[in-house]
Amino acid sequence: MRQRRLMNQINVVPYIDVMLVLLVIFMVTAPMIQTGNIDLPSVAKSSQPPVAPLELIIHADASLALRDRDKGDKEITVPRDELAERIREAQTKNPRQSVLIAGDKSIRYEVVLGVMDELQKQQVAKIGLLVRPGK
Repeated sequence: MRQRRLMNQINVVPYIDVMLVLLVIFMVTAPMIQTGNIDLPSVAKSSQPPVAPLELIIHADASLALRDRDKGDKEITVPRDELAERIREAQTKNPRQSVLIAGDKSIRYEVVLGVMDELQKQQVAKIGLLVRPGK
């Protein structure tokens, strides 16, 4: 008696035929599928626009000034002891308003950190640093 040899190849032709039939079915039925329309509810008021930040300017002589972009580009000189009070007053009117510190390039970094630390001690929220983008 002769022994049968095992076949170690897979015949993939029937699988390719099945995949081609499925591909044709999906290509024919895809354009017939209707997309659902959703009627979204409307609201009377949209979300509020972002608030322009308060700018705290530290000049080269370490003097401080505040600029509110919403009220114009006018700088108001502020003594250091009134600084936290004025910023908190502005943030009580609008709690989402942030504070950007713009320090002069020639001033020591220690002065900028001192002002930032003073504001953080007074629980002033949202403090950032303002920089000029490089070329």
